[in-house]
Amino acid sequence: MKNRDNKQFAPNTFWHLFNRGNGKQNIFLDLEDIKFFLLRLRENLFPSPEVGPLGVASLVAEAHTPYIRKRLPPEAFTLLCYCLMPNHFHFLIKQNTTLPISKLIAKVCTSYSIHFNKKYGKVGNLFQNKFKAVLVTNDEQLMWTSSYIHNNPKTAGLVNDLKDYPWSSYQDYAGLRQGTLCDKSLIMNLFNTDITAYKKFMEDSFDIINSRKEIEHLLLDN
Repeated sequence: MKNRDNKQFAPNTFWHLFNRGNGKQNIFLDLEDIKFFLLRLRENLFPSPEVGPLGVASLVAEAHTPYIRKRLPPEAFTLLCYCLMPNHFHFLIKQNTTLPISKLIAKVCTSYSIHFNKKYGKVGNLFQNKFKAVLVTNDEQLMWTSSYIHNNPKTAGLVNDLKDYPWSSYQDYAGLRQGTLCDKSLIMNLFNTDITAYKKFMEDSFDIINSRKEIEHLLLDN
């Protein structure tokens, strides 16, 4: 996977990152794939395992793979929200140090690609060569990017109610799950930490998110 170091990845910057399968192919074919991807993401976000709803210990057992301690420095990145879709993924991440976000994406996706190709007897690139990275520069964009990411399953027609989709961080924001991958504080502070207000924003913003016309400038790669 090619990096995006041409972007101005810098400390204390926020990024909407996304990539899809090469040729739009599905990148998650079963539950084990999703859990393995989340395992690799967690290993590279945190220096030590945690046990929880998506804890490393349980993921390892179900993914049938030994735990490999992460090699990236601790606290280099903060994941704000995410969504895994059948053929693509979305992250909203803060880069905390000089280590570019491209290193995190390359590490997670390369490891996952090796797993996927070995499991399914595939060869070649699983992901498109270049992931997309959109710089998030203000609170409005942060808020709408969160809504765009969390609304993905509903926009795609996978669910009618976002609470029914477990492979995003929406259930954490909606108070339905105590996940440990994301730091919700930055986005929830925009809603005075009111879960009901955030859920209402998600519902009210769906039509705008679905059309994208009014917020295209906040979501496009630039």
